[in-house]
Amino acid sequence: MVSKNSKRARLTYKDAGVDVAANDRMVKRIRHAVAATCDDRVLNGHNAFAGLFRLDYPGTLLRRNYRDPVLVAGTDGVGSKLLLGLQYGRLGDLGVDLVAMSVNDVLTTGAEPLFFLDYVACNKLIPAQVAEIVEGVARGCRLADCSLLGGETAELPDLYAKRHFDLAGFCVGVVERRRLIDGGRVEPGDAVIGLASNGIHSNGYALVRKLLARTGHRKKLSAKLGEPLEDAILRPTRIYVPSIRALLGRYRRKRVVRAMAHVTGGGLPGNLPRVIPGDCDVVIQRKSWPLPPIFQGLQRLGVARSEMYRVFNMGIGFVLVVRPTFARSIVRRLNRLGESAYRIGTIRLGSGKLRWA
Repeated sequence: MVSKNSKRARLTYKDAGVDVAANDRMVKRIRHAVAATCDDRVLNGHNAFAGLFRLDYPGTLLRRNYRDPVLVAGTDGVGSKLLLGLQYGRLGDLGVDLVAMSVNDVLTTGAEPLFFLDYVACNKLIPAQVAEIVEGVARGCRLADCSLLGGETAELPDLYAKRHFDLAGFCVGVVERRRLIDGGRVEPGDAVIGLASNGIHSNGYALVRKLLARTGHRKKLSAKLGEPLEDAILRPTRIYVPSIRALLGRYRRKRVVRAMAHVTGGGLPGNLPRVIPGDCDVVIQRKSWPLPPIFQGLQRLGVARSEMYRVFNMGIGFVLVVRPTFARSIVRRLNRLGESAYRIGTIRLGSGKLRWA
């Protein structure tokens, strides 16, 4: 007797929404981009289940020998900036954002980013789409001088809406323990130096999208910016690794940089107090750097100034607290390294807060 179930068509994984062959095609497309981020410290095992990275390397060109290494790890995503990236077809730039959010965090400790891993989850794996994202990740890794050691792609049709996806990134770095920067040496009188952002970076996009949804404001905003709106709102987060690493390399004996902060969600008020002692305040001169047009435009669409500074970086993407006698020379050096650096404040006695002046 033949059961009723035996007459049913046999299901495949592809019928369930997961295309293994598409993943194989995607892997072939990104192979070159990933390989371009790796140096001789990466040990490639054929079809390995994990990435391998040498912490010490005896080679003449890439010599690394750590005496008391501390590993530093960071992870982050891109948030709802993904939705605008999808809307405007700027997926590669989102890959750069993904790298920037983690490597800049790791950098605040003085660490050298070593390697990065990505995770891409999507409704349907479209090889060209995922390849564009991962190629952007590889571009970000090259900017940060770290290796794209591996990653994972998940096709989850029952979890994500059609065409939608999510990104997560993971960075591991290393710093000599004696060179670790943790804010513990910050004291009253220290100078605060801000490095310019190149736009919104990757925070506050729920508010950005809400503002842009208001009828008629897109064209008005684009006209005032002097550039296409999509360029202003989707420019990838600036990666500060090369300039900060070069700066720290100039002060191997003197501990002139006492704290660093990556200005992400929460803006300056939410991030600077995290790196100063509880008996200090950071006093910021609000007009000590130019306010980028994108923030002026967003504020005009109907956001209070206090809320703008609470949500966005407002033109400062990375901050250093330094010994005051070195502040001027550090600003000059950072400018020569390609940054727009400004002395934006001072450390005072207080209770661990940010104050505006």
